[in-house]
Amino acid sequence: MGNISNILYVVIVSTIRMSVPMILASTGAAFSVRSGIMAMGCEGMMIAGAFFGVFGSFISGSPWIGILFGIVSGVLFSLLHGFLNVKYKVNQTLSGMSVNLLAAAVAPLILQIMWKSKGISPKVASFDKLEIGLLSKIPFIGTILAEQNILFYITILIVIVGWIYMFKTPQGLRMRMVGENPVAANTVGINVALYKYIGVMISGALCGLAGAYLSLAQLNMYVDGMTAGRGYIAMVIATFGKNNPLGALGASLFFGFFDSLQTIFQGSFIPSHIVRTLPYVLTMLVVVFGLKSSRNPAGLGKYHDE
Repeated sequence: MGNISNILYVVIVSTIRMSVPMILASTGAAFSVRSGIMAMGCEGMMIAGAFFGVFGSFISGSPWIGILFGIVSGVLFSLLHGFLNVKYKVNQTLSGMSVNLLAAAVAPLILQIMWKSKGISPKVASFDKLEIGLLSKIPFIGTILAEQNILFYITILIVIVGWIYMFKTPQGLRMRMVGENPVAANTVGINVALYKYIGVMISGALCGLAGAYLSLAQLNMYVDGMTAGRGYIAMVIATFGKNNPLGALGASLFFGFFDSLQTIFQGSFIPSHIVRTLPYVLTMLVVVFGLKSSRNPAGLGKYHDE
C-alpha cells in the first residue's frame, strides 16, 4: 500500500510540475484566439520568456525581476505578432512563425554575446519550494502542496481571474464578440483593434511567464531548446479546452501527465527516447481525433474592415 501511495505521489507532483507552463501558455493562447488572432507565436513568446527571465535574474539577482523580464519580453514579441496582423493584415500563420523564428534566433545570439556560450546560461537565482506552514500537515495533499513554488499558486489564480474576465465581464464579452464577428463588433462601436491587441498581449504575458517558469522554477538556467515545442502544444491544448481558461487547465493536466512519464520512467526498462515522444504523439492523436467537435471563433483570422 505504501508503494502505491509513493508512486501516486510522484505521478501527481511530476504532473503538476510539467503542467504549469502548459496551463499558462494555453490560457494565453485562448485569449489570443478569442480576440480573433491565431496563437501561432506562442513558442517564440515562451522562448523569449525563458531567456529574458534568466537574463533579468542574472543582472538583478532576483527571480522576481526575472519573471518581470520574461513577461515583458513575451508582451513585446506578442505585440509584433499583433501589429503585423492588425495594422498590416499579414497572414497570421506567417506572422506567428516569424515571431517564433525571431525568438529562436535572438536567444542564442545574446547567449553567445553575453556568456560566450552556445547553448547554456550560467545558473541564476530561481524559485524554491514555498513554505505553506500548517497546510503541509494535511495528509497526502499537504506533501504535494509542499513541493510547489509560488508560481503554481499564481497560475491557479490566473486561470480563475482569466475565466471570470472572459465570461463574466462586459470586456470579456466584447473580446469574444470581436473574435466571433469583428465586422459586427465594429458596427456597434467596439474598438476591434484595441481588443485584438489586449487579447494578444495577454497571450504574450502568459506565454512569457510560462517560459520564465521553465527557466526559473523547473531549472535555474536557460538551455537552448528548453521549450521543446510546448508553445505549439499549447495551441492544441487551448483548442482542446474550447479556448476556455478552465478547459485549458484540465487539458494541460492531461498533457502534463504524459509529459511527466519521461521523469517517472527514467532509468526503467522503457527506452528514454520512446517516453520523450509521448507528449508529441498525444498531440498528433488529439489533433486527428480530439478536435473534431472543437470550434474556434468564427472571426478567427478575419479583419474588421473586410
